[in-house]
Amino acid sequence: MKTILLCTDGSIFAQSSYRYGAWFAQRLGASVEVLYVTDARGKATAEASNLSGSIGLGASESLLKKLVEVEHERARLNHERAKLILQEAEQVLMEHGAASVRLLHKTGFLVDALETLETHADLMVLGKRGETAEFASGHLGANLERIVRASHKPCLVTSRQYQPIERVLVAYDGSDSGQKMLAFATQSPLFQGLDLHLMTVAKNADDTTASTRLDQARYQAQQGGFEPTCVLKEGNPETEIAQYCDTHTISLLLMGAYGHSRIRHLVIGSTTAQVLRSSHIPVLVFR
Repeated sequence: MKTILLCTDGSIFAQSSYRYGAWFAQRLGASVEVLYVTDARGKATAEASNLSGSIGLGASESLLKKLVEVEHERARLNHERAKLILQEAEQVLMEHGAASVRLLHKTGFLVDALETLETHADLMVLGKRGETAEFASGHLGANLERIVRASHKPCLVTSRQYQPIERVLVAYDGSDSGQKMLAFATQSPLFQGLDLHLMTVAKNADDTTASTRLDQARYQAQQGGFEPTCVLKEGNPETEIAQYCDTHTISLLLMGAYGHSRIRHLVIGSTTAQVLRSSHIPVLVFR
């Protein structure tokens, strides 16, 4: 059985990811592991603090004891919060068709936890933004770019609101990650029976390389049993992809994390990052 690793922090974006996680689990016949990571920074700060120095020399033993108790109470509350968030995730996933759900609670940092956990996962799911979703809403979540950059598995970045997946757009550029994505889209049972669209964005309408690339993608999709809608656009990739998604009511976008850029080890591709920021639909990103 395949495994989906779903990362949650209990935020509004995470809550919509449960519905998407359940949909993917049903279509793939996969189990879902739900991960909540309690941030270790508060604990590390408390452990590194010299409490006696913080309140001055000669501080009473009872006051020091109270400060320690505060830290213990905070840890207890964090544990209880994690438990409630994971239970809610499990309930929503099971209600919407996930057959197998496993709950994981770690303390530390999300990116570090994923180094071990993603090795046996086939797909990662996480919300576009986290607990600070109401602030600086034009930005990506603090962990998202680092996770997409570090992960070796496809990452489903979910939108704020869940909507049924009916029409899928593959933004294809012929890159290594794009080829992996196209193979997944055309060979996986995930998208069988859905309306598949293939799109390539060229610098100009006379770009024969782009048109040849699109023809090859069309043939590959047809071999997988699809009759795709294929379109070659000219212009800015971010703009053209966004407009096409809106015009054709696309419900899921697939794209590579990188194009042909040589700075891929530093940041995810600029087109990918911009689409993730502006998109109101989930984006399945391939590294």
